[in-house]
Amino acid sequence: MDIRDFFAQSAGRWFSQRTSHHLAFKQTESGKSQLTIELLSVDDPAVIALCQQYDMDPAWAVCGARVSWDGTMEWDSEKHEGSTVLVPIMDQGSRMEGKLLREMGYAEKAPVAGRFSMGSDGALTLITEYETMYSEERLWFASPNLRLRTSILKRFGGFSMASFCSEIRLGVTQPAHS
Repeated sequence: MDIRDFFAQSAGRWFSQRTSHHLAFKQTESGKSQLTIELLSVDDPAVIALCQQYDMDPAWAVCGARVSWDGTMEWDSEKHEGSTVLVPIMDQGSRMEGKLLREMGYAEKAPVAGRFSMGSDGALTLITEYETMYSEERLWFASPNLRLRTSILKRFGGFSMASFCSEIRLGVTQPAHS
């Protein structure tokens, strides 16, 4: 599986359930959200604009996706909603590693480019270094309609949060018949 396959398999609507461990406070919390992942063509205006924002040639884009979320966490009554565009750019000479351009980061609400690598097991690892923190996520498919995700967030030189998410596709996809 390459990054294009991973994005294609991720397209759709998902129910996400998260458990987060805030290590500094020795507290655990849970949250739920609806995710929508829409594939974008490499010539989509949002993909082209994001590439240009990072001074990247849009011809280097492998694919694109718009990810939208709407959820809640148990520790607050706020709605956590938003969206971002993602564009992977392969490293020269590599089929499994590159940059991941983001319109908006997850840990900090600002544009950010991270690194991605696809493992031989089909898992996607994302590493993003923000100004004040470091994020590492690993995503993989347990089945076509069940995606799993782990993440760690380091702030000021130490671990501050670890999370586990299970994401279930809403509306089961059926294999194509030949």
